[in-house]
Amino acid sequence: MLHSTLALSLLLIAVSSNLAMAVKKEKRTPQTLSRGWGDDITWVQTYEEGLYQAKKSNKPLMVIHHLEDCQYCQALKKAFAENEEIQEMAQNNFVMLNLMHETTDKNLSPDGQYVPRIMFVDPSLTVRADIIGRYSNRLYTYEPQDIPFLIENMKKALRLLQTEL
Repeated sequence: MLHSTLALSLLLIAVSSNLAMAVKKEKRTPQTLSRGWGDDITWVQTYEEGLYQAKKSNKPLMVIHHLEDCQYCQALKKAFAENEEIQEMAQNNFVMLNLMHETTDKNLSPDGQYVPRIMFVDPSLTVRADIIGRYSNRLYTYEPQDIPFLIENMKKALRLLQTEL
């Protein structure tokens, strides 16, 4: 009995060791702050850091609320990451933050806590309620086909920065 228990234990150790080595060899994409929205973009970690960087750099903060398991978020993320104009503007003209959780700032959920949701905060730390998407029931949402509209809203955020602040 002792001999068969010992043999079974050794077998389990060998199998689990081989399994562990197979898992280690599997290529994994490193998790970055971009979460797939654009690896060349410099992302801030928190909303508070984003506000600080926006004020310090005099750039608008672009906040993207999303969830990893949301099909609409995934579709928008893909379109966002593939659009060169968005990627260039995001990298050079905005402080960027993507969140998979809500913030304590209720100004970032004026019409609800849905995803995807993209909002702009200017360097005076004002959430821009005048830069919205095209849907009346979800003011700050964008869909993949709305990428040209999102680009226009990004340009609007930059224009308002020049004219109002």
